[in-house]
Amino acid sequence: MEKSDKIYIAGHRGMVGSAILRRLEKEGYTNLLLRTSDELDLRNQNQVQGFMEEERPTYVFLAAAQVGGIGANDKYRAEFFYNNLMIEVNVIHASYLANVKKLMFLGSSCIYPKMADQPLKEEYILTGVLESTNEAYAIAKIAGLKMCQYYRHQYKCNFISVMPTNLFGYNDNYDLEKAHVLPALLSKFHTAKIENKSSVVVWGTGAAKREFLHSDDLADAVLFLMQHYDDPGLINIGTGKDISIMELANLIKDIVGFKGEIEFDSTKPDGTPRKLLNVDKIGRMGWQSKIELRKGIIEVYSEVQNMKVLA
Repeated sequence: MEKSDKIYIAGHRGMVGSAILRRLEKEGYTNLLLRTSDELDLRNQNQVQGFMEEERPTYVFLAAAQVGGIGANDKYRAEFFYNNLMIEVNVIHASYLANVKKLMFLGSSCIYPKMADQPLKEEYILTGVLESTNEAYAIAKIAGLKMCQYYRHQYKCNFISVMPTNLFGYNDNYDLEKAHVLPALLSKFHTAKIENKSSVVVWGTGAAKREFLHSDDLADAVLFLMQHYDDPGLINIGTGKDISIMELANLIKDIVGFKGEIEFDSTKPDGTPRKLLNVDKIGRMGWQSKIELRKGIIEVYSEVQNMKVLA
């Protein structure tokens, strides 16, 4: 990409999109195309096609999505499926019509089967049953990456798909109904600390294992891949390391400074037992994550306290 190329970031106000925006600005890209959801409803085909026809971006980062944790994914299945599918279909098709030079679709590691071998290799997609609580979101994301492959096959579009692991970082969502596990735990422990509670309840048994990547590391990876990756197959982005939810809860408890107890509610779902990405493919290209988990959580916790995002 040239520094003056017109680059559209779909979803620039979310955690992922805002991280990409910060990174591009830091690298000196000056022609960044941004629209809020109030200005452009990506679920509306006419709006999206009109926007793309008028603006004609050269590159597109498709980071817009409706996202949430295990509770939100399970409760709002129809909403998650419809909104994400419409966003993807509209932006990808309009990018084809507008002759976009290259598009990157950001998926999710939940696309992999629930009981697939670990670490998860790119070729494991569609080889087994999905985790039921986030099946709707996962199917929508699978449709997006397949659409990129089909448009590449039929129309020769350079549309690529990347699969990030679980993310955390600046501009995350701390609403307990919709938050992913790491920001939800930060919110719970922080609230318990300032309210002098004796314990914090964590969903599940604590045995499930997850991998966590800082959004700034993701932004570094997607810029690297936009410049160097042109293959039809998807590519994983992660750290190659995971941690149990029990270990994560204790880590966050220590960082926050909460002195009470942790209670695990085994009546709540654990989700997929383990979800660790195989990152050999991106590693062979020369990229690896840089931000260590504890350091990243400390920085994020400091930021959200300063911004008074948490209670």
